[in-house]
Amino acid sequence: MGQQAAELAAGDRFAFGENWARFLTRLDGARIAQAEHSLAARLGPDHLAGKTFLDIGSGSGLFSLAARRLGARVHSFDYDPSSVGCARELKNRYRPGDAEWTIQQGSVLDAAYLRSLGQFDIVYSWGVLHHTGDMWKALENAATLVAPGGFLFIAIYNDQGNTSKRWKKVKILYNRLPRGFRFLVVVPSFLVLNYHHIIKDFLRLRPFRTLRNYGRDRGMSFWRDHIDWVGGYPFEVATPRQIFEFHKARGFSLSWLDTCGGALGCNEFVFQRSGPVSGDAEARQPKVAGH
Repeated sequence: MGQQAAELAAGDRFAFGENWARFLTRLDGARIAQAEHSLAARLGPDHLAGKTFLDIGSGSGLFSLAARRLGARVHSFDYDPSSVGCARELKNRYRPGDAEWTIQQGSVLDAAYLRSLGQFDIVYSWGVLHHTGDMWKALENAATLVAPGGFLFIAIYNDQGNTSKRWKKVKILYNRLPRGFRFLVVVPSFLVLNYHHIIKDFLRLRPFRTLRNYGRDRGMSFWRDHIDWVGGYPFEVATPRQIFEFHKARGFSLSWLDTCGGALGCNEFVFQRSGPVSGDAEARQPKVAGH
């Protein structure tokens, strides 16, 4: 049994790939177009053409596909074999035989594997690195893969202090429950997270509008993202300031930022590598900011 399979069996890891496989059954042209738009909106519609694009933790493969359709040469990898299978399914479905989209199994924590890849114009790891079990090492490793002048796309869960600690306990419980009992975590979490939207939509005579419109900016699925949130473990968090200072010390400048306003969810960053990596060991440690 491999490490990933052993972690799943022990309840120490969420089955991300299995969740993505279910998402693929609902993937259509509209969702792919939304994913393309979300990439183009952050870099410009023509910026990906001819560039190299690394998708760390490629998940469903949706954003690898979007980048390829926008003209980038794409390399995708994921730790979860089922996620690798999802990306290969998408390639077979939409880009069969495409020599400029490669897909592999690999880990962002595996330094030897990363050295074999070289550097890329765009490194994309959206909502992934906080699920590795060693987020700061994963962030460090991802940064080294960005070519000079290149861009790093990351989304990292916001640190909400005690609230984040409570959600971590929920995620551990979900993964250690037998499958048939996980609804005991999923349903209450759905109500806690969405009751205010549901009530507002009914009062405005537009029932479930917020949930129906979910993910239109990135082509994602509400229910698959909800399961990912409830079960997504390992689970780490950071403040925007921590992420900013961590990358500033490594020669990156911030080119785009969208925070979740101190609430639940991810803070989203696009950094550009603008200088050499700092050799100051003290500067290379994340600084803990107040909440």
